[in-house]
Amino acid sequence: MSSRVIGIFGPTGVGKTGVAVALAEALREKGEDPVAISCDALQVYEGLETLTGAATAEEQQRLEHRLIGFVPVTRPFSVGDYMQLAHREIDAALNAGRRPMVVGGTGLYLRAAIAELSLVKVPPGTEDSELWSAATRHPTLIFGLDMDREQLYARIGARTEAIVAGGAADEVRRADEAGPSRTARKALGFDELLSGDLERMKKRSRNYARRQLTWMRKIPNLRWIDRTGRADAEVAAEILEAVAGSSTARS
Repeated sequence: MSSRVIGIFGPTGVGKTGVAVALAEALREKGEDPVAISCDALQVYEGLETLTGAATAEEQQRLEHRLIGFVPVTRPFSVGDYMQLAHREIDAALNAGRRPMVVGGTGLYLRAAIAELSLVKVPPGTEDSELWSAATRHPTLIFGLDMDREQLYARIGARTEAIVAGGAADEVRRADEAGPSRTARKALGFDELLSGDLERMKKRSRNYARRQLTWMRKIPNLRWIDRTGRADAEVAAEILEAVAGSSTARS
């Protein structure tokens, strides 16, 4: 059976949303109907869309996004909560003849979306874990976006400044006044914007990107794509070619 679900994963600042939008437009030219299902642990929160880098209104006009901005900041939210919703969204899309694209940078949420994730902790030192099993609920191709580190860190710095210029500090103050849940407060930059420490926010973002790249190396059958110096449309074309090749190979 050909791959039916596309996963797009990568570190913060690498441009996952832009690639997903470009891919969606290419898929529509092929007669498909794509929909993005976010796999970001913090983009679920309503009112923190700028801080968490959720798809903008313009991007959502070009590609429908699901599971972003729907949880009140006062409410805790877990990977278990997410898994049920993601499975429902993916199954509904497939049943409607659409192409689900799981897009984001939270490794655990990616696995929860595409697999039956065991939430039982694995003993330390265990090599095999159901968490990283290659088995998926539906035939899936996962693409990992990477980039030259110097360029990635420059993009992270620029992205952080754009987030602040876009009003993220106001989002954080409103959320803080509402009484954010423990999980909502984990949003990268939340505490830094309350204290006005932009440089610490940039440093934490770079550190987070390194952790995301470590997650990428653990994902079975992930296809790495170096997007250094490449436009969104060029990367999307490479993904589309791989998806088409997978369909041909399995038919």
